Amino acid sequence: MGKYLINTYGCQMNIHESEKVAGILQDYGFEETTEVNDADVIVFNTCCIREGAETKIFSNIGAVKPLKKKNKNLIVAVLGCMTQQKKTAENLKKKFPWIDIIIGTFNSDEFEKYFKKSFEEKQKSFEVFDKEFDIVENTKFFRTSGDNAWVNITYGCNNFCTYCIVPYVRGRERSRRSENIIKECENLVKEGYKQITLLGQNVNSYGNDREDEISFPMLCKKICQIEGDFRLKFMTSHPKDFSSELIDVIASEEKMSKVVHLPCQSGSNKILKLMNRSYTRENYLQRIEELKSKIPYVSLTSDFIVGFPYEEEEDFEQTKDLVEKVQYNSIFAFMYSKRSGTVAEKMENQVDLQVKRRRVNELLALQKEITAKKNEKLVGFVFDCLLQEKKDKKIMVSESGLSISLESYDGIEFSKYYKVAVTSVKGNKISGKIEKRK
Repeated sequence: MGKYLINTYGCQMNIHESEKVAGILQDYGFEETTEVNDADVIVFNTCCIREGAETKIFSNIGAVKPLKKKNKNLIVAVLGCMTQQKKTAENLKKKFPWIDIIIGTFNSDEFEKYFKKSFEEKQKSFEVFDKEFDIVENTKFFRTSGDNAWVNITYGCNNFCTYCIVPYVRGRERSRRSENIIKECENLVKEGYKQITLLGQNVNSYGNDREDEISFPMLCKKICQIEGDFRLKFMTSHPKDFSSELIDVIASEEKMSKVVHLPCQSGSNKILKLMNRSYTRENYLQRIEELKSKIPYVSLTSDFIVGFPYEEEEDFEQTKDLVEKVQYNSIFAFMYSKRSGTVAEKMENQVDLQVKRRRVNELLALQKEITAKKNEKLVGFVFDCLLQEKKDKKIMVSESGLSISLESYDGIEFSKYYKVAVTSVKGNKISGKIEKRK
């Protein structure tokens, strides 16, 4: 029939939604390609969390125009968070009138309807809904993340952090029924997936919008009871809802991943309040201490925004101090950028770009030192590892998120768990040897 190319920007949620679009296109007989010149359908699944991503998307869409001129039957679709903003969607339509489909997140589940209209009737679609969509079950996915399967448990967000546009482009929080989630996970394990990652803007508040639903810790516990050899992960987690009950489940259930991503964003109470994060530095550190006490081998990661409005040098130093205290395994650090429609956009005292750049580099350099020191202490540790392929190299990925290299991969199979002992650490390279297959 033809070939399709999906360009996915942003978070894991978008990766999973692109799998849904791929499933629809494959039902129409299209095959995946990585070459833009070979594509008969090009999809841009967009993100608007950071300004840089939005600028890049506009540039990449513009680059498709010559292909559209060359192939009149080429279908170009743009969907996702960026197009949920009506002004941006209108701008896209005006600037690139040759785009065939422009829809937002609220009607992305109806992509098949719009694609059929373009494919069979040669008509364009421009429709951005104002109201959140109802959750659609039994969707077919073409999964593209190897041994990992993404599973949405919630859609939308109720937190309204002052820097974040997600509640405006994804709507209010809506939870799936637990029986549907558990059934999907059971099927995935039967299909051979070795890792399941539960997705939501704030997974910890799962079920809060439904009086008849179980809590997030209980959902995790029930999924861990499914027979099979797999690991359960989740993202993203909000510190204000990260409970002792959840920590106990992570500690007690063997199938729960011991990697905990707990975005902090800032180590300053002043900045946390301005961000509307609903917790303090002290609350956060208390949760970290509880995690470490109950799970001594926990792997901790986090997100930080540097240069938020009103951030002074003292506030930044408090962030560095928190990173020192926690001793993360790794962090993601970003310079604050304005997002249209958010509260922070209108805040005064915006931090100079050069100051933001210096601070983010300082923070990343600090974490690099911490990671190096932590890795040096890994020699002798034994981890459950799964063989994966990353950038054309075979790597054993551990339960703690570490990438471990082996001297030889002879006789080692993909999609199997092995016990791997760390034998040496040189710079960023962690080496190990197989102790036994699980």
